Amino acid sequence: MMRESNGTGVRNFSSKETSQRGRLARVALLSATLSLAITGTVMAHGRHAPPKTSAPQVAAPKVASKQDSGTGPRWLAGDHHIHSRYSVGLDTTTTPPTPILGADAVYPITTNASMARRFGLSWMVATDHGGPNHSKINHDYAYPELLQSRAAVPEVIQFFGIELNTPAADHSSVVIPYGPDEAQRLRDIESKFDSREVFPRSEARNQESAMISALEFMNQQTPKPVLFAHHPSRSATGMGEYGLTTPQEFRNWNDVAPQVAIGMEGAPGHQASSLSRPKLGLATPSDAEAREYGRGAYNKTPTMGGFDQMTAQVGGLWDSLLGEGRRWWITATSDSHVHYSEGGIDFWPGEYSKTYVFADKTPESIISGLRAGKIFVTTGDLISELDVSVKAVGANATATMGGTLASKVGDDIEVTIRFKDDKGPTPQGINPLVSRVDLIRGEVTGPVADKAATKNPTTRVEARFTSSAWTQVGDQTVITYRIKNVTKNEYLRIRGTNTTELEPQPDPKGEDPWTDLWFYSNPIFISVK
Repeated sequence: MMRESNGTGVRNFSSKETSQRGRLARVALLSATLSLAITGTVMAHGRHAPPKTSAPQVAAPKVASKQDSGTGPRWLAGDHHIHSRYSVGLDTTTTPPTPILGADAVYPITTNASMARRFGLSWMVATDHGGPNHSKINHDYAYPELLQSRAAVPEVIQFFGIELNTPAADHSSVVIPYGPDEAQRLRDIESKFDSREVFPRSEARNQESAMISALEFMNQQTPKPVLFAHHPSRSATGMGEYGLTTPQEFRNWNDVAPQVAIGMEGAPGHQASSLSRPKLGLATPSDAEAREYGRGAYNKTPTMGGFDQMTAQVGGLWDSLLGEGRRWWITATSDSHVHYSEGGIDFWPGEYSKTYVFADKTPESIISGLRAGKIFVTTGDLISELDVSVKAVGANATATMGGTLASKVGDDIEVTIRFKDDKGPTPQGINPLVSRVDLIRGEVTGPVADKAATKNPTTRVEARFTSSAWTQVGDQTVITYRIKNVTKNEYLRIRGTNTTELEPQPDPKGEDPWTDLWFYSNPIFISVK
């Protein structure tokens, strides 16, 4: 979101900024009738019964069937963190605060979907956030617009979700599976558990125990939603130090609801600050201000090659979680609020970051693929396909991303990596090329005694591959590697880049994001008996 989190809370726009952004939003995006209806209806909260309003009524579409999947399972690019005009700002001069549509993010959901289609996405999630009684805005106005967007842009599967103001932590995506009750299911979650839903704010709603209750509630829904933590180290005060979101919380969430709390953003959004240029009267950020944002709006501790430190450091927190055997996946998103060409610090959905899931093109299959970790992520369209498989030499069984290979003590393991880049130049005229691929290997030793643990000392780069070590087979680049004599439970994951950096380095403010690109697989586990 385009507000800066810190250890004590969130900085709102100044009144001048809110006023200017609100004027633009009202002129460009909203009818006065809708604005008045939402303001009058929502802000009756706590004082008197709200007047009845006639929000747009659109029938929920039928869920696509397996027969609609076309060519079957394949890599489908998507984005689970996208804001629309229903991510409201707040006029805090009123009591309770009045929501201002378009004051935080400015685009209709249909615009986001159209741009997602333009930049090659097959699926997306509408994840708006707000303050007091936002669950009503989301249910009564964002959801009908989402249904209209599904009809207008059918090429993109569009899930209903929220950016949850996570109790005792930073934000999270909650993604609701398609279904006739999807809107009410999401409203139940947001109204009961979002930490900023009530006014005045309740400290009881901002405790970790409230988040545990939220996860227990989500875990009882059928089908279960999925949850990814957003920009997890944005409030961190240093490398290996964490702010609003902690390693203990991740472990506790995953313990309570391992099929719901399944991962985190590896690469956060807000990556276009160095490209920002003011336009259309948007008040923030100015050109100078935007360039003071770090990539991802990480202004305390920087991203590393555009990725959060929890992901980017070999042997760091992500590896610590994987070393316990946790199925904890990473993603990459836009966090789109306002495009950089219009004064924001964001790319359009799919323009720069993509989360690929291996699935049929149906809502059910995409959710299942996300839950199973059949995911790789890339920035800058560095690659468009990544297949990693492992098998014991002489055996037939194989495992792929998110899966587990059963092997015997002493087996040799053959690793095959295939990646593809057939997209041509980016919209900026850049055609990035992979310069190196790394195979990363770590041991799985079971649960840690200290839930604050942030290291896996067994994790290392097993091998590095450049073009001299790979072959071209049709339109795929292929790498093979053999690990000899496995004796312990372990996992493997893949990373690649267009740079010459052996490890991703902290990103300086003002860095051109197109020059520093990386892709990451999710892990494959090897269980040795």
